[in-house]
Amino acid sequence: MHILIVDDESVIRDGLARILEGDSFTVDAAKNGHAAIELLQQKQFDLIITDLKMPGMSGFEVLNAVKILQPDTPVIMITGFATVETAVEAMKNGTVDYIVKPFTPEQILEKVHLALEQKKTTVEDIVVKKEIDCHHGFDDFVGESREMQKVYRRIIQVASTDSTVLITGESGTGKELAARAIHKHSSRRDQPFVAVDCTALAENLLESELFGHVKGSFTGAMQTKMGLLMVADGGTLFLDEVSNISLSTQAKLLRVLQERQVTPIGGTQPVSFNIHLVAATNRNLKTMVAEGKFREDLFFRLNIIPLELPPLRERKGDIPLLIRHFMHKFVEEVGKDLRGISPEAMHFLENYAYPGNVRELVNTIERAVVLCEGDVIQKENLELGEAAEVCSTGFDGFVPTSAEALKEMKRHIRDRSVENVEKAFLIQALKRNNWNISRAAEETGMLRPNFQTMLKRLGISVKDYFGR
Repeated sequence: MHILIVDDESVIRDGLARILEGDSFTVDAAKNGHAAIELLQQKQFDLIITDLKMPGMSGFEVLNAVKILQPDTPVIMITGFATVETAVEAMKNGTVDYIVKPFTPEQILEKVHLALEQKKTTVEDIVVKKEIDCHHGFDDFVGESREMQKVYRRIIQVASTDSTVLITGESGTGKELAARAIHKHSSRRDQPFVAVDCTALAENLLESELFGHVKGSFTGAMQTKMGLLMVADGGTLFLDEVSNISLSTQAKLLRVLQERQVTPIGGTQPVSFNIHLVAATNRNLKTMVAEGKFREDLFFRLNIIPLELPPLRERKGDIPLLIRHFMHKFVEEVGKDLRGISPEAMHFLENYAYPGNVRELVNTIERAVVLCEGDVIQKENLELGEAAEVCSTGFDGFVPTSAEALKEMKRHIRDRSVENVEKAFLIQALKRNNWNISRAAEETGMLRPNFQTMLKRLGISVKDYFGR
């Protein structure tokens, strides 16, 4: 079992690690909340033990992140402030237990074992299943794949909090749909949803749009204008393609988000606001931070809860559903009497890689419905140009057109190759050891928890393979 310890005191981290490792647990430790969130995005934990009072990010903020990133993982809160009020607040916020410093090894181990017995099915899983059973998707999304079910669960989980969300994904994957779904399922649903396209405005105009300005503050400021941060007050502000904000505006935005107050351009009095911030980007902000193109402190502020939307080529099981859904939609809109789509056209659509993702699929279906002269859509009605000729390249019809796209494709191919080798490694080790995980791990020189983690990551179940 894998446990994460979050505490700013090294003596507490080291002491807990010794106690837990002595009881055969695998332990990771983080010295603050930001480091904990990084680990939560990389690994799956069976239990989190976090201090309540820490600089920068409190234990309650860590708890909120855990509820979104790993909702099935129980949390034990540790504090030196032994008040009934603090204990009650910790339990109300979702911790499974509470312990006061100083503590004994016996107390820690007792509470850890109790917490691990209390894991249960989440409400989110039930809601997602109900939504999918009703209309093969969730909200305005269409898809039943495992990848999309993770997205739906994350949307429900984060909608119940005010934690900042960073949505990542390629163009056309539905980032604004996700932002609107978060707003729709939140307690702010009756308040404004304000979307800002950060690529559509020049730097000075973006600042004016976000922060507002007073009359006469600059040339062209003919009247006082309320900023979108204030327009969205009480609701949700969606910053689309946030990676395009200049460094100078990033600094101003960070200060505003930290203080939760904004001073309009040319104004003197700050005004408080209350928003749920959701940002989105199709670029890798970590890489931009390393290159000095994006502020690290703003990245940490935005990346509290990440939500990654998979490209369509990684959820191909959803393609037939999407085709049927949008065919029905456009047939009704255009007023044509179509019986369906030819097997050749369907086969092509199912094996095409969609560099433009769902947006490209939607446009393709609309075009095919409009251009179809018979009662069945044919492959030529798709008019995907050279894409039809490159299907035989072995890359599902997708040939990169930029250095960035080529880099992403190479990474994807490498990951797939490594994954295949890892799967073969695990399955052969299990076969050699009569499907006994402990013996397979020992034979390969791995710790059993690490072996189990790899099995889980690759979706390998001993029950599924046993007896093959």
